[in-house]
Amino acid sequence: MSWLTEHVRPKLRSLLQRDVPDNLWTNCESCSQMMLTKELVRKKKVCPHCGHHMRASAHERMQWTFDDGKYTTINLPTVPTDPLHFRDSKRYTDRLKAARSKSSLDDSLLVAHGTIAGRETVVAVMAFEFMAGTMGSALGEAFLAACQEAIRRKAPLVIFTASGGARMQEGVVSLMQMPRTTIGVEMLRDAGLPYLVVFTNPTTGGVSASFAMLGDIHIAEPNALIAFAGPRVIRDTVREELPEGFQRSEYLKEHGMVDIIASRNELPALLGRLVGMLSPAAATSANAGPAPSHTS
Repeated sequence: MSWLTEHVRPKLRSLLQRDVPDNLWTNCESCSQMMLTKELVRKKKVCPHCGHHMRASAHERMQWTFDDGKYTTINLPTVPTDPLHFRDSKRYTDRLKAARSKSSLDDSLLVAHGTIAGRETVVAVMAFEFMAGTMGSALGEAFLAACQEAIRRKAPLVIFTASGGARMQEGVVSLMQMPRTTIGVEMLRDAGLPYLVVFTNPTTGGVSASFAMLGDIHIAEPNALIAFAGPRVIRDTVREELPEGFQRSEYLKEHGMVDIIASRNELPALLGRLVGMLSPAAATSANAGPAPSHTS
């Protein structure tokens, strides 16, 4: 009995009481299937069972988009932290501090440059992990900085959108970012540079009502919610049942608001082809045509 008591029982107890990491498994929010988190990350957070595209961080999208996952972030302008001295259940400054600590980002837009399919490209990614990707003055300044960086490098600008809309803690200051970001898009147009928008789930509110809907080409991940007001708000307003899939990527493509629906695994190659076709260098060489032949 002593051998069982002193050796076997402690080993069995240690096996049964072994701690399992909380993040070892992930449940798909669409089909409820469980999968190893490491395997899910390897598949770019696309459920292998149902194809559902789960939420991704800003840095993950950068790594998936640029060649070999290599990119250089740019320094973004600083803005007044709390222009309205806003407070609800918490101070706005405290909410910002908590969001920065949790996400390791300064605000809800990350901007970087690198190459996609070998071509210099500027990419901006909205970070839903930072206060639901809401649009405040910092995002407006960051978007304009992204446009200026693209113009300086004579490179296309690609933006991944993910947002709950305007940031209520900044009131009218947030709403003023809608015309300001529109000016940034016009700057790109004047410079003859491509502007590509990739809609991810969700893209709503003032973001969808401004720079998100002004792209030269609109790409969307499958089943992404793309709207100004959400379906529940519209349903309660009009008091009618809405069409199935209303305001989702597929519905918007059928109605001409989205050009292409592409899965996350297809996006890098697709963006590479589009950047190659639309970049100024490609357009110049295409217009030039073959070199004239000379005969003596």
